[in-house]
Amino acid sequence: MEIILLKELDKVGYKHEVVKVKNGYARNFLIPQGLAVIANSDNMKKLDSLKEKEAQAELAKLDIYKEMAVKLEGQTLKIPVKAGTSGKIFGSVNNTQVITAIKESFDLEIERRKVQLPEDIKEIGTYPAVINLHDEVKANVNLELIQD
Repeated sequence: MEIILLKELDKVGYKHEVVKVKNGYARNFLIPQGLAVIANSDNMKKLDSLKEKEAQAELAKLDIYKEMAVKLEGQTLKIPVKAGTSGKIFGSVNNTQVITAIKESFDLEIERRKVQLPEDIKEIGTYPAVINLHDEVKANVNLELIQD
């Protein structure tokens, strides 16, 4: 069954994305919980107008994103991690840890999916990361992993 997601769901899709899921999952969980609607022609028309309104809202926030990018560009975020004696960290660094470091250092709220890490980070060191604030606005930051 094809549905339109009303909220971002891990391992299913992003908000306002049309995805195909099993009938029972859609009928018994997603639709009753208000997380999705059936992708029929009426709902698809509503989706198009919703996407257009959100694009306008994002365009209005472009100046805010540019200011955020200026604050973040070239900065180094120190992320404390638990590591062994050889420098390998337990687990790996993910977007949530980067967002937390940005919040603590610069008091900026950024969505998890806007942080792009180049690789699985599994050792102490310095790594580059890209923050995609908007299609036109990106900020490059360095992540410095320090032993906790």
